[in-house]
Amino acid sequence: MSAACTSPKSLSASKAPGFDAGAVRRQLHHPTAAPSLGPSMQRALDCKRSAQSQVPWAALRQRAHDVKAYVLANLDSLLVSFETEFRARGGAVLWARTAADAGDIFLDIARRHGAKSVVKGKSLVSEELALNARLRAAGIEPVETDLGEFIVALAGQKPSHIIAPAVHLSSADVGRIFEAKLGLPYSADPATLSLAARELLRARYLQAGVGMTGVNFAIAETGTVVVVENEGNAGLSAAAPPVHVLLMGIEKVLPGLADLSVFLQLLARAGTGQKLTSYTHHFLGPEPGKQMYCILIDAGRTDVFADSQTS
Repeated sequence: MSAACTSPKSLSASKAPGFDAGAVRRQLHHPTAAPSLGPSMQRALDCKRSAQSQVPWAALRQRAHDVKAYVLANLDSLLVSFETEFRARGGAVLWARTAADAGDIFLDIARRHGAKSVVKGKSLVSEELALNARLRAAGIEPVETDLGEFIVALAGQKPSHIIAPAVHLSSADVGRIFEAKLGLPYSADPATLSLAARELLRARYLQAGVGMTGVNFAIAETGTVVVVENEGNAGLSAAAPPVHVLLMGIEKVLPGLADLSVFLQLLARAGTGQKLTSYTHHFLGPEPGKQMYCILIDAGRTDVFADSQTS
């Protein structure tokens, strides 16, 4: 890598919206985050290599590739099948062509149900929609319930990693954030910090008018929605409020339950080095007296699928 790629001077030349060169320079020279980052990443790599050696990894990846190729070739019919089955289970399906459309639909649901706050499981699609900003602008409080997302939201930052949103922060950083934002006594003990966040969030699940989660997989033949996680917060976000809204990129659909087992064997091993995540939720429609919505989001995905250079 050339010096120009890492020189602080080159950072100031960026024209990206919202780019803060000063903030980047401060983070590059952060005194506590860097020591925690390297060991964390190395442990993750070691765990992944070990977990992947326990299964026919290459064969599973090829099977997943073949399934996804079939999905892309039959996306329209699979999504219609999923919609039919999900509706038959009592859920509502809404289609969003753009990210703005998806945000509008979500806000309409929250308003119709009189929600003053929304508890959120971890969802990269919600980041794609800038959902938190849109909720706040509408006077509705977004509450991140994944611990890493909760921390970076308190800090006014964006997630730094697809799986570990706050991996760039040390426990000392988190302690200072909790002290400044929550008025808690400073602590750098991970167990103390986790307990403090849990105690704060428990009441928020019961207060929220809407719970939101992403979607890891949606099964066309049964209308089942599958969400995987390790903390239990997605399950609480889905179950505690009277309304559950699922944000789903249209690429998440799978033909049948037989295909799901292939992806479940791959997902946790590729992401965290686990055999399976701690929780694998199968949502089969709303519970009696509750509402469940699934927003199917295109937001440029069909353009990517149609592009020969990316498909």
